[in-house]
Amino acid sequence: MRLGVYTAILHDLDLRAALRAIASLGLSGAEINAGGFLPAPHLPIDDVLGSDTARDDYLGTFAAEGVELTGLNVNGNPLHPDPKVREAHARDLRRAIEVGGRLGVRRLVSMSGLPAAHRGGREPSWSIVPWDSAYLDSLEYQWEEVAVPFWREIGALAAEHDVHVCIEMHPHNLVFNPATLERLVERTGATHLAAELDPSHLFWQGIDPVAAVEHLGPLVRHAAAKDTRINEANRRVHGVLDDRFHRVPADAATSLGGRYTLNRWPQDPSWEFVAVGRGHDEDFWTRFLRALWQVDPAMAVNIEHEDLELGQLEGLQVAAEHLTAAAARA
Repeated sequence: MRLGVYTAILHDLDLRAALRAIASLGLSGAEINAGGFLPAPHLPIDDVLGSDTARDDYLGTFAAEGVELTGLNVNGNPLHPDPKVREAHARDLRRAIEVGGRLGVRRLVSMSGLPAAHRGGREPSWSIVPWDSAYLDSLEYQWEEVAVPFWREIGALAAEHDVHVCIEMHPHNLVFNPATLERLVERTGATHLAAELDPSHLFWQGIDPVAAVEHLGPLVRHAAAKDTRINEANRRVHGVLDDRFHRVPADAATSLGGRYTLNRWPQDPSWEFVAVGRGHDEDFWTRFLRALWQVDPAMAVNIEHEDLELGQLEGLQVAAEHLTAAAARA
C-alpha cells in the first residue's frame, strides 16, 4: 500500500517544497492536480506534453525527493450545461489523460459530472430519489444523451493512453455511489473507467466504505483518505440533506469555473469533513486499508485535507499519524 497526499492543500508551496513536506510526514506518494475546479501549479502540463526533456526533469524532481507520483486529479464538471465550464473541464480531462500517459501515471481521479435536467437546461440538476416519472425522464436524458456518449469517448481515450480514470463517487454528480459507478462502467463498456474510493462522501450518505470496497472489488483502483464527522445532534434535526448554505464573495479561492463559486457551509452542520481519525477511529481505517489491500496490495491511498479546524500542515500531520498507524495494523 502506497500512502501519500493529494497536494491541493500545498498549492502555496512550490513542487519541491510540497514533496519535502510529504516526505517529512513519513509518506511516499503524491497526487497532483491537473485542472478542473483547481489550477495545476505543481504540473507544467504544456511542458510535459511538448518535451521529453521537460517530462524527464519533472519526474526527476519526484525521484530526488523520494516521493512517487501516484496519481493525477482533474475533478470538475465536464457535463455542465454552461459551455464555458463544460468545455474547459472536458479539455482539462482529456489533456490530463494525455499527460498521465506521458508520465507513466496510470491513475487519474475525476468526477462524473452533472448535466441539466433536460435538453436546453441552463443549470446542473441532481435527481436522487426518482419517485416521480418526471425525474426518471430527466435521468434518462442525463445518462443516455449526455453522460454515456461523453464517457464512452473518454474511456476510449484513456485506454489509448493506458490511464485508468477513477471516478470519485461525489454527490451532485451522476455517479455518487457504487450503483451509479457500476452503471457508468456497464453502459459505456469502458475498460479504463474505475472507482476512486473516497470514504468521506460515502459516510454521510450512510454507506459503509468497507462494504463499498468489497462490493466494487477490482473496480476500485485508487483511494483517498478523508474523514467525515457526523454531528448527531444536528443530524437528528436537519438530516444529512441540508440546504442551509450561504453565498460568499466571489474570488479566485472560491471559483468553480465560469460564474460559479463555492458556498459557505452552515454554522451547525449535520456533518463535516475532518482529518483522518477525527471522524472515525483507527479500527475503521485499519479495516478500510485492509479491504483496499485485498483488492490491490499496491493501491495508492492519498490524504485529502479539508478539515477547517486544523491548519495546513497540522491537518496533514494528524491524518498521516492515524493513517500510518492503521496501515501498520492492516
